[in-house]
Amino acid sequence: MSRAPAGAAKVTGSRTPTLFLRLEFGGTDRIGPGKVALLEAIVREGSISAAARAMGMSYRRAWLLIDTMNRMFREPVVLARPGRGSGPSTELTPFGNAVVARFREAEAAADRACKPLVDTLVAGLKTSYRPPRARRERNQG
Repeated sequence: MSRAPAGAAKVTGSRTPTLFLRLEFGGTDRIGPGKVALLEAIVREGSISAAARAMGMSYRRAWLLIDTMNRMFREPVVLARPGRGSGPSTELTPFGNAVVARFREAEAAADRACKPLVDTLVAGLKTSYRPPRARRERNQG
């Protein structure tokens, strides 16, 4: 096990570097952690509106993200049945479930592959380094 060089910062808790995966298909068409989290929320909540509320976004924003994904692929990722009286009004298609599963697998593989790089970068941080507050934190206040 290697030791951090003298003067290296110890990054802990919420200041631990995170890696995120995003696939860009051109223009503004992409699949990343936000859209995948929305798909997971739909599975949990059973509707677009409940998933949007759970994620703190508007129904319109959630619908536009889903519509983008459904238009990108040969098969839809989400099926919506508005006005359904019982059971979930929205569900992922088999392709949508595969997108979520493969994306999460790829994230885990990327985390494992990048661990040596992250460890090297963290070990090289100055002891005085303090990450800036996130944009959302700065804007809420």
